[in-house]
Amino acid sequence: MPPIPPLVLAAEIGGPPRYDAAHHVGLVRLAERGALDFVTLRDSFARPGPDALEVLARVAPATERIGLVPTVTTTHTEPFHVSTAVATLDWVSRGRAGWLVEVSATEAEAKLFGRKSAAPAPALWREAGEVVDVAARLWDSWEDDAEIRDTSTGRFVDRAKLHHVDFEGTDFTVRGPSIVPRPPQGHPVTVVDAVAGGHSERIAARHADVVLVRAGRPEEASAVAERLRARAARHGRDPGSLRILVALTVDLGVGERYREPGFDSAPSDAEGLHHSGGPVDLAELITRWHTHGAVDGFHLTPLFPERDLERLVNGTVALLQHRGLFRTFHPGGTLREHLGLARPANQYAPAGETS
Repeated sequence: MPPIPPLVLAAEIGGPPRYDAAHHVGLVRLAERGALDFVTLRDSFARPGPDALEVLARVAPATERIGLVPTVTTTHTEPFHVSTAVATLDWVSRGRAGWLVEVSATEAEAKLFGRKSAAPAPALWREAGEVVDVAARLWDSWEDDAEIRDTSTGRFVDRAKLHHVDFEGTDFTVRGPSIVPRPPQGHPVTVVDAVAGGHSERIAARHADVVLVRAGRPEEASAVAERLRARAARHGRDPGSLRILVALTVDLGVGERYREPGFDSAPSDAEGLHHSGGPVDLAELITRWHTHGAVDGFHLTPLFPERDLERLVNGTVALLQHRGLFRTFHPGGTLREHLGLARPANQYAPAGETS
């Protein structure tokens, strides 16, 4: 039997809108103490509250190791600005940034911008794929050693190592290069939620580093993972470079309870599966699924972040660490290192040069 790969654990820290930085810093530091791989902060144009990417840029200097993954909507936004903002988060976090790719589907959201009407899902996800593509090109538009910073000559950059991306998409064109040097990770980690089924799943297989999936049983999760990895291989990607996480909403305010054999979680709504129980129940569920080899790990959304994240870290994660199923510290400094993902080579660097 092949060895079981390291368990990946991530958590969502969003809830009702909060405007105090201390709230978000406290939650992320708590997740960091548990050595979670990364936190996400969901966002959309349809909900009130501060911008998720800006919030995590504020959190970055107050944390040291944990990955920071805000939702970034690719609809109604400029791809050049998106790539620049995500690259900036990678710089201020010293290589711990990712982005959760999302689309905006409602007419109400479209009216906030007034530039175009809402589009059907296939068109939105096609555009999202093009934004992910051009973002990677813009991040590569600076070679790693393009910066000179030679005060004696007054030269800041080697222009020969800056590249025009000259991208032409269905709805936009981008010439480049970026105005931000290549991020510390090369490419910040791209996360795609495959809840939208075929539309987002196609983008995930082609571009994502991390994919969030919904599955009610380990066997179902294994089938989804196999399908995603097969699709990735057809795009010429190494299927082993995908990290596939089951998305699960958790309510840890319920006491531990006896589980019928085979019962893992119950469907709740379109957002995925819902687990109610105590921290030990959740540890048993994670152990069972991971040792089955179904997925690489879990993305957990606490029903009440302040309460459930504390019980997740000090209860569930502590128990998994005690059993030797989850690490007790971050072994690397970047999010890619946490996830065991290589730093991508620069597509514009001369052949034979590595990042």
